[in-house]
Amino acid sequence: MAFLSSVERRFLSAVSQLAYCNPFLPERPEFERAALGDDYVAGEPVWSQSTHDPERPRANVWRIAGRLEALLEPLRARLLSGKDAREQDLVLYEDGVIHLLYNRYYPKFLESSFGRESTKDRAARWVFYRDFLADWRHFLPDGVTLPTRHDPAHTFACFRQIQRAFEQIFRDIIGGSMPAARLRAAVWQSIFTHDIRRYRRTLYARMSDFATLVTGASGTGKELVARAIAQSRYVPFDEKKLLFADDAASFFPINISALSPTLVESELFGHRRGSFTGAVGDRKGWLETCTQFGSVFLDELGDMEPAIQVKLLRVIETRTFHPVGDTASRKFQGKLIAATNRDLAVDIRNGRFREDLYYRLCSDQIATPTLAEQLADAPHILREVIHYMARRVAGAEAEELAAEVETWIERNLEPAYAWPGNYRELEQCLKNVMIRRNYRPSRSAVSDPVDEFAKDLRAGRLTADEALSRYSTIVYRQTGSYEETARRLGIDRRTVKSRIDAEFLKLLQ
Repeated sequence: MAFLSSVERRFLSAVSQLAYCNPFLPERPEFERAALGDDYVAGEPVWSQSTHDPERPRANVWRIAGRLEALLEPLRARLLSGKDAREQDLVLYEDGVIHLLYNRYYPKFLESSFGRESTKDRAARWVFYRDFLADWRHFLPDGVTLPTRHDPAHTFACFRQIQRAFEQIFRDIIGGSMPAARLRAAVWQSIFTHDIRRYRRTLYARMSDFATLVTGASGTGKELVARAIAQSRYVPFDEKKLLFADDAASFFPINISALSPTLVESELFGHRRGSFTGAVGDRKGWLETCTQFGSVFLDELGDMEPAIQVKLLRVIETRTFHPVGDTASRKFQGKLIAATNRDLAVDIRNGRFREDLYYRLCSDQIATPTLAEQLADAPHILREVIHYMARRVAGAEAEELAAEVETWIERNLEPAYAWPGNYRELEQCLKNVMIRRNYRPSRSAVSDPVDEFAKDLRAGRLTADEALSRYSTIVYRQTGSYEETARRLGIDRRTVKSRIDAEFLKLLQ
């Protein structure tokens, strides 16, 4: 008798693919179907939290785990008896053990993921590693030579990372639409790459070398994506001390557009006393404060001054930097994540953003979909998002508030309302209805200001001065340059500058 029968090999092959797949892609249910056959329970095509039943168990997960429990014990006995097995079959056995142990200890990881305690209490949180190690040695005994030679402590650390990443993505990036599913899958890939086997072998220790760029319109959750990545970093486990090297997933956000260039530089790089007016003492910047397992998040990267872009480029290339007013270099150990709602290609053409910096950032890009894109794919998710927001805002009153908001939207907004402010606008709508039983969209939220401009032109409602002013403002918003706007319009630079409509420009942001 062979080590694996054809039925066992087929089942374990599906489990092997399932264990290393991206859980947020449609391939996951296909692997579950292949493993379970007629016992497969049809459900959601993608992993998406339901606000009405968030803790609903996934039947296929536990059915597969049950089959593994029943299969792996006799396979272990065959191993110990010395039965010959092909290397490929031994890899399938190992993958089955890995998948079983992850599911077996997932509840323990989940339970231990909350709270910060003293070092002694932190060790107590991970004492179940001893049980994990006992199971590991049971299924992967020292006396049997297996091809992969997995390390238990490293696997334990990977399990914890996978659990944290899944919870972050599953619970915070919601929506049953395919754009939302693709976003969850993209965040998972940013953390583990598309090949989690290779990640587990070598890349887990190198991912901080790769910066991540998150692009998308304002209000689409770019910082949420950044936090999910930052809080899902790999952290080594010390099996002697029963401690992870760093329990805190440090996250240092800087909003570039909210600070002056001097303050941006100081926040990021730090400064020495007297290096500029107001520098009354030495200060460490986030790049120095950030630990090896932490992340620095640069929001609104497109607004960064060119001189600071040069210094940031050096950080990415050499992992070193100099505080303002200091000649001694410092080392940046963490991961860099950046976000922007600007079209960087346009900014590069107009000299506002360095092309070499862009190419250092674009090895890992994530684009966040608009709320309108999600609703176009799955209109029902508006209700899901409203309920999710209501639970954060109103707690026990969430269900009643969500119903009020849904009713108000149905009665007062067009069915095809585009939500140009995205999730941020929807949340403000919810809060306005909660407080005042009303919501008044801004002009920019009612329709696209460029479309409004076109309508005004067709209707002949604008004077020549108004038409030139608004058109100049639209082109300036695209180019970000008075010179380029003047060149395109064929008028003087000073004329362009005098024609920019500041209020209309705000609507175009």
